[in-house]
Amino acid sequence: MSEIVTRFAPSPTGFLHIGGARTALFNWLYAKHVGGKFLLRIEDTDRERSTPEAVEAILDGLRWLELDWDGDVVHQFTRVERHREIAMRMLASGNAYRCYCTPAELTEMREKQRLAGLPPRYDGRWRDRDPSEAPNGVAPTIRLRATQEGETLIDDKVQGKVVFPNKDLDDLVLLRSDGNPTYMLAVVVDDHDMGVTHAIRGDDHLTNAARQTQIYQGLGWDVPIWAHIPLIHGPDGAKLSKRHGALGVDAYRAMGYLPEALRNYLVRLGWSHGDKEMFSQDEMIAAFDLSAVGRSASRFDYARLENMNGHFMRATDDAALFQQFLKTLPYLAGGPEMAARLDEAKLAQIRAAFPGLRERAKTLVELVDGAQYLFAHRPLAIEPKAEDVLAKGGRLHLKMLLPRLTALAEWSAATTEAVVRAYGEEIGAKLGTVAQPLRCALTGRTTSPGIFDVLSVLGRDESLGRIADQAI
Repeated sequence: MSEIVTRFAPSPTGFLHIGGARTALFNWLYAKHVGGKFLLRIEDTDRERSTPEAVEAILDGLRWLELDWDGDVVHQFTRVERHREIAMRMLASGNAYRCYCTPAELTEMREKQRLAGLPPRYDGRWRDRDPSEAPNGVAPTIRLRATQEGETLIDDKVQGKVVFPNKDLDDLVLLRSDGNPTYMLAVVVDDHDMGVTHAIRGDDHLTNAARQTQIYQGLGWDVPIWAHIPLIHGPDGAKLSKRHGALGVDAYRAMGYLPEALRNYLVRLGWSHGDKEMFSQDEMIAAFDLSAVGRSASRFDYARLENMNGHFMRATDDAALFQQFLKTLPYLAGGPEMAARLDEAKLAQIRAAFPGLRERAKTLVELVDGAQYLFAHRPLAIEPKAEDVLAKGGRLHLKMLLPRLTALAEWSAATTEAVVRAYGEEIGAKLGTVAQPLRCALTGRTTSPGIFDVLSVLGRDESLGRIADQAI
């Protein structure tokens, strides 16, 4: 076979949703696995619903997931003349015909079929009629002269051999009465012209494959290899909706997930490689093959995604994760406000605090939340649980520790820890008993990175000031 070419062909009517992202990933992985090409086509023939903002959202989502495509992006609407040319060719060869049904006739046809308990389909009334019988003032559509006898076989790389009786495949519209191509025609022409060898897409397109095969055959073109992957369902087995996680890729970035974690999670939705759960990008490319894609719908699971993200955050070294954090900060919940105040001094503080911050974080948003104490203004807002600690003897400990910490000649995690431990031993208290009020005074919370790291990162003046605010 010549070079393998896959493609991702989204409609730009909104964000890059999670199902589309997985389809793009499977196409990208397969092309990388076989050393082929991965192309991107924006199916934007619906000019009313397709917006530049939606196109950019799709491109942005693919870039964030690091799914690079080969060549230029193809915009389907720029190829309308080519689609019309092919429709005219099929008309001339007898593989298509003009249909002069009015909208009212089509509505009546569907209603009669509905009442008779039949599936709605075109009844072929203009299939063999002479165009001279056409009513005045009715612009025709152009329909495929579909094969009526026998069967159309789809030898699918995921679904196996699927047979469609041709009697169930009606004469679909190729060109609308306004001269614009339908999805069915445009996809076939574009895939052919782009040299697509493998059409990897959701299994909701399986019936379309049978219809499109007949268009390919009518044109004498090679039919691509089909691979229809199962859809993603929610944890309850129902069709994936927003309440399940059917959000845009941009939403997952805003929730603080790493692109490599989301890629890893998506590839495991419907594809398996033994018991292996975590893959580097190179391992994923080396292992991926369509034969390991299952036929059953996958279930989306936020908890599993979060655990996987935590794994990748722990596996990423400090420097790389810090850069990812800074790059993603403008998109994270609470991130833009933090980014606006990120001067050199604050940047140095976050970098110093980062090893302690990441220990407790499963997402980048949790890193933002954990770093809030560095940006807090005095006097700090104290959370109810922290206020309870301070009210029940905590402030007395602060009052006793304040002069001891003030007297330190050198301010560091080690020297402040020595003072606090010595004070605890002096009064016969456990370290946690005297350290927890410090945490509450310094961060306003009962949880934080290591308290002595907090003291070190905040520095002498800010630390003593926050302690003094509460030591009353």
